Amino acid sequence: MSPTQTAQLMNGTGLARRIIEETTARAAQISRHTGVAPCLATVLVGEDPASVTYVRMKQARCAKAGITSRHVPLPATTTTAELVGTLTALSQDPGVHGILLQHPAGEHIDERAAFEAIAPEKDVDGVTMHSFAAMSFGLPGFVSCTPGGIMRLLDEYDVDPAGRHAVVIGRSAILGKPVGMLLLAKDATVTYCHSRTADLSAMVREADIVIAAVGKPRLICGEDIKPGAVVIDAGYNPGNIGDVDFDTARTRARLITPVPGGVGPMTIAILLAQTADAAARQLGVPGR
Repeated sequence: MSPTQTAQLMNGTGLARRIIEETTARAAQISRHTGVAPCLATVLVGEDPASVTYVRMKQARCAKAGITSRHVPLPATTTTAELVGTLTALSQDPGVHGILLQHPAGEHIDERAAFEAIAPEKDVDGVTMHSFAAMSFGLPGFVSCTPGGIMRLLDEYDVDPAGRHAVVIGRSAILGKPVGMLLLAKDATVTYCHSRTADLSAMVREADIVIAAVGKPRLICGEDIKPGAVVIDAGYNPGNIGDVDFDTARTRARLITPVPGGVGPMTIAILLAQTADAAARQLGVPGR
């Protein structure tokens, strides 16, 4: 890229809007066919302000898409056993088609035990070990929402990962690890980086595709971006700051996601789409 050229922005907001429009039509089809609207149950432990806001936003998006939302608020003192019991009951409820446990659920909660209480067919957030295995082996199931949104963005902008070196910074069970598996399934060569990676800058400089998903503001320096690389910033930090130093990175990258307006809207769009798909499967509605 020339010194005066800047990267094309990957518009997650616009793509997410289209996915939600498709989901709205799918939800209407399900309702016409069965008389039942798709239902997403959201479970929130405690009253963390950010989590409360996220859940309300998801409920509002559900309403616009014709998806019923059932919110289950639990006190901050809820134990792991109590949370598992709640999630098990929702998994067994035929009126609920998808389940979202808002995380983090609290330091005293064994989140893995809680996630595993969600029935795989209702794991529309893609957080169970079953879903991770399905992603890893290319089997039917639900993808983790943010990684799924990232892959849709790459498709939208005609980025073929095959033969490319993808560097994933972050190794969380619901973002870093699964997005690496999805990229590997598309024939990318994947390198995982994390807090103990020696010389992170050198790794980033070799990347054709950078996935920043660690939650540290401006961790990735723009001057380390390989000219012409694709940069996906899945980080979100206070002040609308991503994990990538956007202003410098966009002078070197070919494509880059803004924060906000890139990956974030895609996460909710994939959640709603997978809720509609889950409802269709459980209710026996033909289609995709």
